[in-house]
Amino acid sequence: MDEQLVRGLLQEQCPDLAELELRQVVGGWDNQVWRLGEELAIRMPRTERGPELLRKEYRWLPELAPRLPLVVPVPQRLGEPTERFPHSWLVTTWVDGEPADRTPISAEKSADTLAEFLRALHTDAPADGPVSRDRGVPMRTLGFPPDADAAVRKVWDDGVAAPEWAGPPKWLHGDLHPANVVVTDDGALSGVIDFGDLSIGDPATDLAAAWVLLPDGAAERFFDAYALADDAMITRARAWAVGKALALISVGEAGEKGLPGGKPTWLPAGRRALARLV
Repeated sequence: MDEQLVRGLLQEQCPDLAELELRQVVGGWDNQVWRLGEELAIRMPRTERGPELLRKEYRWLPELAPRLPLVVPVPQRLGEPTERFPHSWLVTTWVDGEPADRTPISAEKSADTLAEFLRALHTDAPADGPVSRDRGVPMRTLGFPPDADAAVRKVWDDGVAAPEWAGPPKWLHGDLHPANVVVTDDGALSGVIDFGDLSIGDPATDLAAAWVLLPDGAAERFFDAYALADDAMITRARAWAVGKALALISVGEAGEKGLPGGKPTWLPAGRRALARLV
């Protein structure tokens, strides 16, 4: 996917946007991202599941975004599959800031900011909300890497043994890790991006961000501000955080080896998160 392809799609389906400056952005997992002018972005799917995730964002984010206290990307246009490019693609608003895998969150106030964001997001979800196989689900249904050390394994086992979520399904971001949030120059959380894993279920999935995103020692302040989590939810959240940290480390190590899909900036983020947990 090069600039000629993206520009051609704009000329065909969004001609009013076709003359805006276009430049590729480093990052993205399921989608290749291009900045379009100063206020917009284009997300082009590059994995098998990418088009479905974009359609899900287009369906639900316009409803959720107005009530969220942080800046999030709001879908504007959904590109249709054509002979030129046989998949859906998305024009959305651009979110300013530096991804936290490159500039970690350091401002203490970000614990309150994240708690406020998740309190606003974690509302009762509609019956037709998107369901995920590996987000918001009972932890006993998930696998775990067999080579983790005993301390890491204990955090996971405690989460599996904790009482399961018995409340109504809540809205979840589903993939809160450092590459999916942005920060200001002073290290403060300022925006949340990539809602491709938007789903419903157990809010503990998102509460893992207390250890995955925030600086050392900030988890207690976060949970005080969130004020909706009982002991079982916090125990499950720690286990979700272990899984996320190990995933970040795996992708980061692949990046250091130059393997496809690897991202070196994820390695220190994952190691920091794991150290906070054990």
